[in-house]
Amino acid sequence: MANHHGDFIWYELLTSDQTAAEHFYANLLGWRMSGDPSYRHIEASEGQVGGMLSLTAEMTAGGARPAWMGYILVDDVDKMIASIEQGGGKTLWPARDMENVGRIAMVADPQGAPFYLIKPQPPEDRPDEESHAFSYDRPRQGHCAWNELSTTDPEAAKHFYGQRFGWVKDGEMDMGPLGKYEFLRHAGRAPEGSPMGQGMLGAVMPKMPQMPVSAWTFYFRVADIDAVAAHITGNGGTMLQEPIEIPGGEFSLNALDPQGAAFGLVGPRKGDA
Repeated sequence: MANHHGDFIWYELLTSDQTAAEHFYANLLGWRMSGDPSYRHIEASEGQVGGMLSLTAEMTAGGARPAWMGYILVDDVDKMIASIEQGGGKTLWPARDMENVGRIAMVADPQGAPFYLIKPQPPEDRPDEESHAFSYDRPRQGHCAWNELSTTDPEAAKHFYGQRFGWVKDGEMDMGPLGKYEFLRHAGRAPEGSPMGQGMLGAVMPKMPQMPVSAWTFYFRVADIDAVAAHITGNGGTMLQEPIEIPGGEFSLNALDPQGAAFGLVGPRKGDA
């Protein structure tokens, strides 16, 4: 089954030290790295999840910093860029064709959260091959399990992404003075009225004061949340949020890798799996 317009299909780490990042994440998530040294592919339990790209001096001079980025599949990159700009967003990296990859561009939503657009070029012998980088249908170790947008304007963000990618609100959780945590479902993956959980892609929430800018956070699945928390603090990472229980009985955490890129993890406590 091929991916849909509006699916997250790839994740990319921009890093200032690729060798150190490879070592950190390989031991953290069991990822295997392959490919050209200039762009390393990340392989998880059931296929590729994304890639790692070293920040160049030119990129750093232009303001780029270590970060995780998500790629959203679209039917037409150029038309989507026009729509994003008309809706108050910006083009950060103009559309271009990449051999054996497809047409891509980097953009930002009206609140400044960056992400990639991609119209992939599928292999000729596997035209309907589906990406499981974001594991929307069932748990897959090492794959992305949740996409979370922290933004200065959740209402505007829901409208912006909903109009362009077919995402709709499907429930919420009250966080008290922090505001609402609103769940997002991909309507193309599960039509209205589908059981809760089908087609869920993540959530949108108000940006917390300690966050410098609106941004996406991607949560990768692990087998033991406490073991990975110990790995993070013991290997140069920084814990931003210790493991907390989330709906469904699992736990999540937020952290920075040793180079400063923010990420999240989700999974059970040992013995709860």
